[in-house]
Amino acid sequence: MSTYMPKAGDITRSWYVLDASGRTLGSVATEAATLLRGKHKPTFAPHADCGDHVIIINAEKVVLTGKKLEQKKYYHHTGYIGNLKEVNYSTLMKTKPEFVVTKAVKGMVPDTVIGRKALTRLRVYKGAEHSHASQAPVVREF
Repeated sequence: MSTYMPKAGDITRSWYVLDASGRTLGSVATEAATLLRGKHKPTFAPHADCGDHVIIINAEKVVLTGKKLEQKKYYHHTGYIGNLKEVNYSTLMKTKPEFVVTKAVKGMVPDTVIGRKALTRLRVYKGAEHSHASQAPVVREF
């Protein structure tokens, strides 16, 4: 028996909604990364981009366990000498919770062309409303 090789025409992309309210950041990001890569499908191949579209709602209600809100920091450099900026996750969760969830998912997909392409199919929203009802997304329980 030969190995199944998915072709571009054989790949069907579904839409899923993940509700992040009350869930830990890691479990939401893990489920989203799995769906974006397509690892839940029986036709998964690591060399092919066969993932689905993922909509994450209620990003502001995601939970960080332990003391991560006070101790975990996000660093970025402006490009100028001595301008390494740091922001606590408590501040980041108040101002940009979508960025926190996107960054967590980005860390769980591969650093390749396939991973970058998969991240274009991720949509994160702060509240419970999203504008993708016409795609008929399926609510995924995890």
